[in-house]
Amino acid sequence: MPEQHYEPEPAVAGAVIGGTVDVGVEEAGTPERRPKGRGGPGPRDKPRSLWSDAWRDLRRNPVFLVSGLVILFLVLISLWPSLIASGSPLKCDLARAQEGSQPGHPFGFDGQGCDVYTRTVHGARTSVTVGVLATLGVAVLGSVLGVLAGFFGGVWDSVLSRVTDVFFAIPVVLGGLVLLSVITSNTVWPVIGFIVLLGWPQIFRIARGSVITVKQNDYVQAARALGASPSRLMLRHIAPNAVAPVIVVATIALGTYIALEATLSYLGVGLKPPSVSWGIDISAASPYVRNAPHALLWPSGALAITVLAFIMLGDAVRDALDPKLR
Repeated sequence: MPEQHYEPEPAVAGAVIGGTVDVGVEEAGTPERRPKGRGGPGPRDKPRSLWSDAWRDLRRNPVFLVSGLVILFLVLISLWPSLIASGSPLKCDLARAQEGSQPGHPFGFDGQGCDVYTRTVHGARTSVTVGVLATLGVAVLGSVLGVLAGFFGGVWDSVLSRVTDVFFAIPVVLGGLVLLSVITSNTVWPVIGFIVLLGWPQIFRIARGSVITVKQNDYVQAARALGASPSRLMLRHIAPNAVAPVIVVATIALGTYIALEATLSYLGVGLKPPSVSWGIDISAASPYVRNAPHALLWPSGALAITVLAFIMLGDAVRDALDPKLR
């Protein structure tokens, strides 16, 4: 018999009820490809992580953009205050005490004849320094202790939890009045140390609860079953996935610490003259607020804007890192 040759029949794909559409074999068997660019086929989509999604959301959030610009400006004038204020904050002239706005002195003068504008600009350095360093200290100490307590549990967890209860029972302002009143240093370090001492229990509880939740996940149990050491479990699998709540709380708390430094300086137990601080200026301007309200208005406004900017930044970071809000 002569050899018979058969041509492949076209593939048949369903279209609508009661009809068919003929599709060629090559077209039916070829997976859908992404459009080609100048360099050839487009790259495949990379797997998205929590951090990449958070950064994408933050870039589109006007609250984050506005607060970020304000904070960037505060950081710049903290590092280089001479960019916008060339005078010295300690140069005062009693003959100009309580005078209002003048050419070259837009904020007027305080009760000692010091330029309010210059002191307001230089006061940003103190507030930003205290806020950032205190937040770093609180975050590091609270996170380390929280991770250890949440991972190991047992007696270690019980002891640290009871210690945090003791610190939570101490009123912050009253504790500052008692502890800082015996310190005569004019630097920011006693204030930073006090904030770290009373601030770490909050971060400790956040980190502890997050670690307890994360260590129950399947990928942690699988790594443990494969023989991963405790240090590897904490550093590679637990800590990176438990750090998001700590970042959110620490960012919001940074503004609170700035306000706390100003409060303690206002009460006379934080920074002391000749240091330059918004709290010191507010305290010095309070007795003559009726005669020279500008001396109180400008440092108070700068403090309020700074605290608000950091709180807004913390809210934006919280919204971006919380999957439940997506």
